[in-house]
Amino acid sequence: MEIRNVAIIAHVDHGKTTLVDGLLKQSNVFRDPNTAGELILDRNELEREKGITILSKVCAVTFRGVKLNIIDTPGHADFGGEVERVIGMADGCLLLVDAGEGPLPQTRFVLKTALAAGLRPILVVNKVDRSDADPAATLGAAQDLFLDLATDADQLDFPVLYTVGREGRAGLAPDRLASDLRPLFETIVRHVPPPAGEPDGPFLLQVAALDYDDYRGRFAIGRIRRGRVRPGDALLRLGPGDLEVRSRAIDVFVHEGLGRVAVAEAVAGDIVAIIGIEDVGIGDTLADPAEPIRLPRIPVGEPTVKMSLGVNTSPFSGRDGRFLTSRQLWARLRREVETNVALRVRQTDSPDTFEVAGRGELHLAIVAETIRREGYEFELGRPEVILQRDADGRLVEPVERVVIDSTERHIGVIAELLGPRLARLVNMQPDGKGNLRLEYEVPTRGLIGLRSAFLSAARGEGTLWSIFLGYEPWAGPLTRTRNGALVAHETGWAVTYGLLNAEGRGMLFIGPGVEVYEGMIVGLNSREEDIVVNVCKQKKMTNVRSETKEIDVRLSPPLDLTLEQALDLIQDDELVEVTPHAMRLRKRHLRAGDRARSRRVVSEV
Repeated sequence: MEIRNVAIIAHVDHGKTTLVDGLLKQSNVFRDPNTAGELILDRNELEREKGITILSKVCAVTFRGVKLNIIDTPGHADFGGEVERVIGMADGCLLLVDAGEGPLPQTRFVLKTALAAGLRPILVVNKVDRSDADPAATLGAAQDLFLDLATDADQLDFPVLYTVGREGRAGLAPDRLASDLRPLFETIVRHVPPPAGEPDGPFLLQVAALDYDDYRGRFAIGRIRRGRVRPGDALLRLGPGDLEVRSRAIDVFVHEGLGRVAVAEAVAGDIVAIIGIEDVGIGDTLADPAEPIRLPRIPVGEPTVKMSLGVNTSPFSGRDGRFLTSRQLWARLRREVETNVALRVRQTDSPDTFEVAGRGELHLAIVAETIRREGYEFELGRPEVILQRDADGRLVEPVERVVIDSTERHIGVIAELLGPRLARLVNMQPDGKGNLRLEYEVPTRGLIGLRSAFLSAARGEGTLWSIFLGYEPWAGPLTRTRNGALVAHETGWAVTYGLLNAEGRGMLFIGPGVEVYEGMIVGLNSREEDIVVNVCKQKKMTNVRSETKEIDVRLSPPLDLTLEQALDLIQDDELVEVTPHAMRLRKRHLRAGDRARSRRVVSEV
């Protein structure tokens, strides 16, 4: 059977996974496509909650006797490592661009990665049914992007299709869409080349992904570059450095629909999952022991943001989680690094604290959220950028391109928000309808906390995206961007009377009936300094009855923070306590006296 390996790449929310839904439903994968649901490949709980693709996946469909291995990739910049590790399994790519938004920061990154890998592109202008869709302008902007990034002239010769992924329709013109995705299927088969590789040569495969099954064990997933493999074949695993380990393939699987099926033999060009290779890692080469060739390791960009992750030291430690010790945390982080190729972890001077580094705040927050749901307790420090020294010994820091789409009436608020973060405005594009696109270059440390602040400032009327640009000389200190904290005075249960007094000082994170401890952050002050509040304070009882005694006291609803928002919010002297069923903000030093001594030490230094 002929094979086509194609990756689907795009900026987040431009419709990749929805388009894959249509390809699956129109390929007889499901007995009843109408009951298959939506976002079929986003089976991870966090992916469905957040509405983004976090992990790359492979599925397979058949069109007119040709097998299409489809690789769905993440669109968020923080998960670019997933794109980098799987893009080499494909020969072509579908670049999706939203007809209303046009190319955005991650569009550039994924296209650059695909073209550098030599993939044959197909441009898909999606969501042409949007009320603000402008397919002609989107096509022009995409063509400019191709001109800027193409590595050879052949990559500029690409077909263009127009789709409404939600409805499963495609066509060669935005106003002439077919009733199904057949034009897209035909273009893939015609334009994406069949995989190269000599099927009768010695076996060669590079591991691009790992999976695990409680019954079968670890799957090594990759595309066969050369030769063929059968269950029982002897293989040589070529790992980092000069590592060579002899193994044997126990079972061989290929992708079919959403799952995998065991086969007696797989040949060059197919994407396979092999069981039986002990301790295999992403980037390892599996080769014929008689003619081993070590393929270069998969290049993955270095992290730009780091944070501390340590044992939970709060007074409530051990109440909620099953895994509490530093040994358990370290073992779990090491397992995460095996599959999360853009993540780095290392031990620190403290045996109870580790450093976790990744592509951005969301990347680190997803790792923490994943671990917490498995029953782990820990505490997180404030994310900070990773600084470097250039060849001349100068301190340099990561800088990102930020694209903001909002309305013209918010331009003053946005400028006020970005100014203290050392942002430089590089482009401004009004659309003549009251909407505005702003492009800034901002130090990565200026982005910490920006997304949450922007959503509040713009009242939900806008989007913000960023992409890593490179390293530039350190731009100087940032202006303080957050007010002080409301800090609990004592351990106990928050009551309405105490919260009512605290609410007069600022905004609360908790409501009545929440257990607190001394040093826990229960809200934000309306001023810059921290202030201690007694949210457990009861109203003194008297024998004077009041006609209004039974009237309920009304408190404003507390601000319910997500883990990403909490990491955005905390300062250097604060931590986020994370347990399977709770999240609390706290001061590093819980006692007021300890905090005062710490401030004196810092000021003396």
